[in-house]
Amino acid sequence: MIQELLIILISSSLVSNVVLSQFLGLCPFLGVSKKTNTASGMGVAVIFVITLASAVAGVIYKYVLYPLDITYLQTIVFILVIAALVQFVEMFLKKFIPSLYESLGVYLPLITTNCAVLGVALTNVQKEYGILAGVVNGFATAVGFTISIIILAGIREKMEYNDVPKSFKGMPIVLITAGLMAIAFCGFSGLL
Repeated sequence: MIQELLIILISSSLVSNVVLSQFLGLCPFLGVSKKTNTASGMGVAVIFVITLASAVAGVIYKYVLYPLDITYLQTIVFILVIAALVQFVEMFLKKFIPSLYESLGVYLPLITTNCAVLGVALTNVQKEYGILAGVVNGFATAVGFTISIIILAGIREKMEYNDVPKSFKGMPIVLITAGLMAIAFCGFSGLL
């Protein structure tokens, strides 16, 4: 059991990185990765939302949708769960950490539509993970997202001082950098 959870942890965070291998969650990955502080805040918010969404979605699926044979509603129910959790995070940040709330801007409510969050909930059902395995998968996926966004933010902060050709300035160099990061993360595939 612990070995299985450890494999899920390593696989979801590094080998099958949600951003760099599955290309989910690219909007906040590219939009919030300008500064490491903002990227870290987004990462923590995503960790909280994905982990909690995995737990709540797992419980709802196992004890409500599956027994009532209404699993066809899973996508709608998961979206509602995610939206409620994001609203909770948004209210918490606005009240207790207003500077992070302001710096995340429009990207915080976009966690609701972040396909990575919904993707994890659906993956947990598809792979028939139990509630604990689903929570571990959600946490590991969110940690992988956080690792990716912080690395990209650090690189982008360093690139501000580099002489980048005019045609590559802005998003083109960011996309090239993300592509090189994806290639680098392919090296983790030998771990499992």
